[in-house]
Amino acid sequence: MLVRLSIRDVVLIDRLDLSFADGLGVLTGETGAGKSILLDSLGLALGDRADAGLVRSGADQLSVTAEFDLPKAHPARDILKDQGIAEEDMLIVRRTVTRDGRSRASINDQSASVGLLRRIGETLVEVHGQFDTHGLLDPATHRSVLDAYAGPSLGLTGCRAAWKLWQAARAARDMAERDMKAARDEEDTLRHAEKELSALKPQRGEEADLAERRQTLMNGEKLADGLNGALASLTPGGADIATALRGAQRHLERIAGMAGPAVSTIIDALERAAIEAAEAHELLERTVADIDLDPRRLEEVEERLFALRAVARKHGCEVGDLPSLLDTIRRRLAALEDGGSDLARLAKEEQGARLSYIEAARAISRARQAAAGRLDGLVATELPPLKLDRARFVTTISDLPEDQWGPEGLDRVAFEVATNPGAAPGPLGKIASGGELARFMLALKVVLARVSSVPTLVFDEVDAGIGGATAAAVGERLARLADDVQVLVVTHSPQVAAKARRHWKVAKFVTDGQTVTTVSPLSEDDRLEEVARMLSGESITDHARAAAASLMA
Repeated sequence: MLVRLSIRDVVLIDRLDLSFADGLGVLTGETGAGKSILLDSLGLALGDRADAGLVRSGADQLSVTAEFDLPKAHPARDILKDQGIAEEDMLIVRRTVTRDGRSRASINDQSASVGLLRRIGETLVEVHGQFDTHGLLDPATHRSVLDAYAGPSLGLTGCRAAWKLWQAARAARDMAERDMKAARDEEDTLRHAEKELSALKPQRGEEADLAERRQTLMNGEKLADGLNGALASLTPGGADIATALRGAQRHLERIAGMAGPAVSTIIDALERAAIEAAEAHELLERTVADIDLDPRRLEEVEERLFALRAVARKHGCEVGDLPSLLDTIRRRLAALEDGGSDLARLAKEEQGARLSYIEAARAISRARQAAAGRLDGLVATELPPLKLDRARFVTTISDLPEDQWGPEGLDRVAFEVATNPGAAPGPLGKIASGGELARFMLALKVVLARVSSVPTLVFDEVDAGIGGATAAAVGERLARLADDVQVLVVTHSPQVAAKARRHWKVAKFVTDGQTVTTVSPLSEDDRLEEVARMLSGESITDHARAAAASLMA
């Protein structure tokens, strides 16, 4: 809920800090005292369009800060997480507007766009009055509102899963169709490429092997000279070093019994050296024998390597990708030759997934129809006490065109009203007048209170054009609604004000030649005086005080 609102330099307000609590709170005061300034300020903090004309005369900028206490599972916290904004115990939104119209916004002291602020704000507060432009007046929200009222029994999870499967099947079929068309358009090219690549027979890893062999062949003579030189060094005077080491080992073995451990260590070292020298000699001879100095062999390797690279450039790929390319071309040609049987299979799977989705969506539609009937019935019971006894509230459900189907089904949901007998229902925001609209919203909100995620509701002039028993009924319903959510009401009705748990009075004064709006919380005695004033006007009589006490009791 909204716990604090701080306003600086907005129109007639120079400095104002308000604390709020749960339940029903009302703001009262004379017409023109500045109650609308409070709503404009709260709207700025929630992302409404900035207007430099709201900056108080003589100030350089205005600022509004709103602080909310939200449950851990509130949708606003998910938005913050998605945007990488640090979560705090409290959610603090702030907006500043300079005299030249520049606007800045922040959420939990991190800079944010006004669009994000508005998105967050729509989850925090709903304002209902004569100038609503979103919330329940937006038909785009009606389906989700009805679904929330219907609850988990609606079965949306199964419908969403069926939609996902259908979209995956459709994507697979679309891709197969595109591949088939492209293959038909390119059949001659594909067959030529398949013939060329099949003749070339590219192998995986072949390029690196050929490049290494080419390098070896290009340096064959130098390699041979070096290897032969090394071999000659191991055989000075015609005898190899291993033989010389063995000779030295035999000489030492004859005297090993007469010498100490040192000679045995030398014999072991000579043994190891002789073995290593023999192995090196053998490897050198084998490597020398393997060197290919035939220039025709170099020509063959280069011809193969350059052919592979030329074909890879032609197809715009790496040499190592040629085997995979050949496999792909063969698959596409095979799909052409089998008459598109794979495409037919995918189309059949897609059709099956589509029918499964439609079946799940139709079940959702039936559940929505049942929920709509219950909702309409409950709203109907709320209308007569609100002086809307001749009005009708109707939830209409119609089929969307197929290109607008989605994971939530194939229904368009709209809340419609008829305010006169015999009149056809029409859109909520177009048929009802300002005062009627606020009361329709109140009736709806009383019914929907327990399923709404918006924690704070603001009603502006919900009592316009009514009085007596109707105003008392409005007050009772606002108080009942405030059992589930925080409710703030701007009102001129003493019957509504009497039901409040908390009461603020908005007043306008002239100080030092400047007009200033103040907002003051009222004690119980002050509340009695204010309700009495609302009943009798400027002259508060004892009779008015008694009537006020009766209303408040």
